[in-house]
Amino acid sequence: MVVGDFPIETDTMVVGAGPGGYVAAIRAAQTGQKVTIVEKGDLGGVCLNVGCIPSKALIEAGHKVHSAHGNEDMGITTENVSVDFSKVQAWKGQVVNKLTSGVESLLKGNKVDIVKGEVFFVDQNTLRVMDEKNSQTYTFNNCIIATGSTPIEIPNFKYTDRVLDSTGALNLDEIPEKMVVIGGGYIGIELGTAYANLGTEVTILEGTKEILGGFEKQLTQPVKKSLKKKNVTIVTEAMAKGVDESDDGVKVSYEVNGKEETIDADYALVTVGRRPNTEEIGLEQAGVEVDDKGLVKIDNQCRTNKENIYAIGDIVQGPPLAHKASYEGKVAAEAISGKKTVIDYLAIPAVVFADPEVAGVGYTEQGAKDAGYDVKASKFPFGANGRALSLDSTDGFLKLVTRKDDGLVIGAQVVGPNASDVIAELGLAIEAGMTAEDIALTIHAHPTLGEVTMEAADVALGTPIHTM
Repeated sequence: MVVGDFPIETDTMVVGAGPGGYVAAIRAAQTGQKVTIVEKGDLGGVCLNVGCIPSKALIEAGHKVHSAHGNEDMGITTENVSVDFSKVQAWKGQVVNKLTSGVESLLKGNKVDIVKGEVFFVDQNTLRVMDEKNSQTYTFNNCIIATGSTPIEIPNFKYTDRVLDSTGALNLDEIPEKMVVIGGGYIGIELGTAYANLGTEVTILEGTKEILGGFEKQLTQPVKKSLKKKNVTIVTEAMAKGVDESDDGVKVSYEVNGKEETIDADYALVTVGRRPNTEEIGLEQAGVEVDDKGLVKIDNQCRTNKENIYAIGDIVQGPPLAHKASYEGKVAAEAISGKKTVIDYLAIPAVVFADPEVAGVGYTEQGAKDAGYDVKASKFPFGANGRALSLDSTDGFLKLVTRKDDGLVIGAQVVGPNASDVIAELGLAIEAGMTAEDIALTIHAHPTLGEVTMEAADVALGTPIHTM
């Protein structure tokens, strides 16, 4: 291994080029800092390469196949729908490549130095970047750590060609006849739905009483109804025990109601959570504190216990969401530049690309009550929305959570078509301190799905037009 003779100096070193790291690097450069970003894998991190983007591409491919089978209620019937899965995967790869190459262009356009290799901290102001042939030392004034997370491997389910993590599930070269999904969280539901739409017989094993934990039960009901129509079997309070693997499939054993059951499938997909990538990078050498889960402790500007080292994304407290990481990246970069920006998580949305989609932002009704607010919950169904009717996608509703005394919007939940887009206006409403009246007085184009937000605001005011 060749070791660099002299350290390279930089103002701000960013470790990790995922949606947190590359955004932090660009924002830091925009504030006048000399920035170096280091990434051991591909630019864009998990999200762009093996997470958010390819999964949504596969989900969309599943929707296309599902739609191609026609709709008898509309008088549309089709025959002999076929899928060339190799072309689906090639198209998915093109989507990923466009975005990752775009990230590289953005970094270079903002004069960020890009370095490939693995990082190990030497001390609070020094780290080494290593690849198979070289080792180079860098010194920095400030550092933003954004190393992301890795899928958790549960006991007796070692990842193989047949026992998959989310990355493996996205890179299959065939559409399975049968798949067992262990974990009914958002990743399991999204990928399970995608493969069900592609024709796979899917069974979901969830250890708790409900799928999509963290969302209210009334929001998950339309999702469960849709999964049942797709012949997806959901087994709750089921604990996965082990897997026997053969050349052409797996036999998964699980326990439910005190009884052990088995199920045969082509593949088992394990989606039970992620762990932070904070080991083996020398954080102890830099003196950075982590908790017993490996999460880095930060203040409200993403600063660790070392004043010049910041941490963002999946390695700090909070949900492992790409948009949370990007937001924190901006806060950390601006804090380094001397701005008084601080993190505020109230208006960070959570989205599940199920069928129908589920989204939430701010407080839930119960969460607001637990926090001491006197609130009103106002619902409007997609079944009373003209655009949803024309799309033949009427399952679901929007629920607005407002303070009773002044109508301030403090939360919202949506289950229904394009919930991932509908939620954006509600996040803005919370961030801007808007009331139900502000939303109701905003003219929404007709016919659009966005009208459900205005209609729910009318319900909150006691003056509903299109529902009783």
